[in-house]
Amino acid sequence: MRVVLQRVSQASVTIEGTVTGQIEQGLLVLAGFTSTDTPEDLSWMAKKVAQLRIFSDAEDKMNLSVQDVNGGILLISQFTLYALTKKGNRPSYLNAAPPAVAIPLYEQFHQLLAQELGKPVPTGIFGADMKVALVNDGPITITIDSQNRE
Repeated sequence: MRVVLQRVSQASVTIEGTVTGQIEQGLLVLAGFTSTDTPEDLSWMAKKVAQLRIFSDAEDKMNLSVQDVNGGILLISQFTLYALTKKGNRPSYLNAAPPAVAIPLYEQFHQLLAQELGKPVPTGIFGADMKVALVNDGPITITIDSQNRE
């Protein structure tokens, strides 16, 4: 499982002209899945995202998590995080989980993330053509891969 998270002052997702999810201060989380992802990967990632200390404290040091600042999380499915670009100019997505595998993983991750955060987590719609708008705060953008737990 891979995520790209961005610290935002606001973010929203719009599908066919309708806003389906939005947050103020918090994290925009783009999540991609592969067929080898396990429940342990999902749980580890949900905890990591909720507890990652990338928000500033009173001394302007990044010591606070999204939980600490009572922020929100906007979750967006993003199979392109598994793009292979080594050969040619057209990315291959062979490593991305097919929808039959990815949708249950995404739904389980969504539930785990909401449990870790302690409040609802708005989302887009899996597989939809989504328009994501955000104001990246910092800018702070971090990638995390459950297979590379550093």
